[in-house]
Amino acid sequence: MAAYSNKSIFVSAFVLLLLFVGAMAIVNDQPSNKLPKDIDGLNEHAVSNPDEVAAMVDMSTRNSTERRKSGEFVCGTGNPIDDCWRCDSNWHRKRKSLADCGIGFGRNAIGGRDGRFYVVTDSSDEEHDNPRPGTLRYAVIQNRPLWIVFKHDMVIHLKKGLMVKSFKTIDGRGVNVHIADGGCINIHNATNIIVHGLHLHGCKPTENADGDAISISGSSHIWIDHNSLSNCTDGLVDAVMGSTAITVSNNHFTNHNEVMLLGHSDSYVKDKHMQVTIAYNHFGEGLVQRMPRCRHGYFHVVNNDYIEWKMYAIGGSASPTINSQGNRYLAPADPSAKEVTKRVRTPSEHWKGWNWRSEGDLLLNGAYFTPSGAEATASYARASSLGAQSSSLVGTITAGAGVLGCRRGHKCY
Repeated sequence: MAAYSNKSIFVSAFVLLLLFVGAMAIVNDQPSNKLPKDIDGLNEHAVSNPDEVAAMVDMSTRNSTERRKSGEFVCGTGNPIDDCWRCDSNWHRKRKSLADCGIGFGRNAIGGRDGRFYVVTDSSDEEHDNPRPGTLRYAVIQNRPLWIVFKHDMVIHLKKGLMVKSFKTIDGRGVNVHIADGGCINIHNATNIIVHGLHLHGCKPTENADGDAISISGSSHIWIDHNSLSNCTDGLVDAVMGSTAITVSNNHFTNHNEVMLLGHSDSYVKDKHMQVTIAYNHFGEGLVQRMPRCRHGYFHVVNNDYIEWKMYAIGGSASPTINSQGNRYLAPADPSAKEVTKRVRTPSEHWKGWNWRSEGDLLLNGAYFTPSGAEATASYARASSLGAQSSSLVGTITAGAGVLGCRRGHKCY
């Protein structure tokens, strides 16, 4: 019996070994005895992820989505996105697991999860109409899913807006990537986009862009996470023209006037179906208004930290539903700017029926939120996308907002 058991174990182990080696060849789309050992050795063309090989067995038994559902957090920050991936020192071997960590209305955005990795090696944008392989522009226009990473630190000056096609992830973790002083990111008639870990600033109008840091139009299943955005000509994040299923999370916004526009115009009724989650962001110094400014749709503003505004924090027109939960609003010293909310160019007899509520928000230094419309929870069902945590935890939840410091073999901080 013992001999039979040992033989069975040997055969089973041998079969598993064969399956594992075969899987390595499939994952890397090349002979299994020629696998690159590190991402730095990969060329500028679309490539497979060598780190995925080492993580295969782990991923098969440890799915981050299930871990999140069970409430088992890795480091207990209270931020469900970060607790899903950030405290794993092997994050660089499991980059694509980030796609399983989304929350809110954009939680199903998978980006380039089902495609190959693409390594950006060239920061230039000289040939923007016929982009050079190895550039960011070349990567984002490909008609296939890609998970885009960067070989080293770089500053990218785009000659015009970067038109991102569907099923792309732009992942800046592990390096310091700035898109600055030129065109920035355009997501137009696309789906399943993740933008993570980028510095975006100094964005200017170009032939195909208005000067937004991130412009979303006619698009769905979009996740904007852990970016640092400031000082652009137009907005920092704008979503218009029927865009929906969007999450804007863990970002650090500073030094800007009109921060975030959600909804094209009061007359553009297709935005009535828009659903956007604004969660765990830090709205910092030098901000004036539109955090966000909403039209028509359904907006969940949850567990954000507002430390400054010069005019107002949340505004809207055309009867949007705004569900503000568990945020921390610190009003400015200016006695004329204590109100969190602003109904834009609308008389009170019209906006009194709009569904705007503040639930569990922490209002500091004289800040006040003017509610309106229905009080019933059912009225906010389409503007509810995740469970809000206590506003007393906002400081901890948003402590890592913006671009993180990530090194291989270490937890991101």
